[in-house]
Amino acid sequence: MQNSINPIYLSQEKIEQLKQDFNTAKPCKYIVLPNFLTEELANTLYENFPKIDTLNVKRKSINENKSEDYHFDRFHPAFSKIKTVLAHPDFIKNVEYITGLNDLVSTNDALGAGVHQGANGSYVDIHIDSNYNAKENLWRRLNLLIYLNKNWKPEYGGDLELWDQKMTQCEAKVPCDFNRAVIFLTDETTPHGYSKITVPDGETRKSFYTYYSNTPNPDFKYVDSHFISRPDDSLYKRVVTSIKEPLKLSIKRTLKTIGIKSLDFQDKNKKK
Repeated sequence: MQNSINPIYLSQEKIEQLKQDFNTAKPCKYIVLPNFLTEELANTLYENFPKIDTLNVKRKSINENKSEDYHFDRFHPAFSKIKTVLAHPDFIKNVEYITGLNDLVSTNDALGAGVHQGANGSYVDIHIDSNYNAKENLWRRLNLLIYLNKNWKPEYGGDLELWDQKMTQCEAKVPCDFNRAVIFLTDETTPHGYSKITVPDGETRKSFYTYYSNTPNPDFKYVDSHFISRPDDSLYKRVVTSIKEPLKLSIKRTLKTIGIKSLDFQDKNKKK
């Protein structure tokens, strides 16, 4: 982890503080980690972030507008480096201590790690992430995001929004500033997303993601990814979302019941 993670986040004193912060955070369990990576690595990732038109997955609908990819062989080697560091048992041991979760792993697929990017007008409506990796039969427990946006101005927008479970209000916002990381639970307690951004030509909202998963236990309850309307969404958007999302989930559950898992695997979820 040397030359990759900011040393402050490897000290026992800081880890103890993060554990307390995680367990007392509202509206959900989460922590924010400014200057998470070493300056050298963060700069390398920023300078070599893949161009948006090279990313394979384009997501554009009434509820989202962004691009993503997880094919690390197509990226600069620094991306494979940080992916490996975040999946290393030594780093995961710290994550487990902070969050109280055990036996965590990060998988080598779209549900394990990758990048997101959005140009002017990009947004991802409030949603719940899927908590299951069907291909690996794993319970997805945590989401780690690293923002890589230099000289990002408040007027651009793009803050990560964390809403209360009843969707009455946004209770916390995390700026998507350069080298800021955030870790939060992947479950129904974490409705999240970001509003439409307004950025100059050539600017994009960039992030790296890693999910941590473990083996389902008897308490596991499957929750698929789904969008949730904000109170101030237009009537049209609220109606479309209320029809589209249950229909999507019904179709996916039917396919899962008859043994077709590809949709669960291909739906790479609405990442922030």
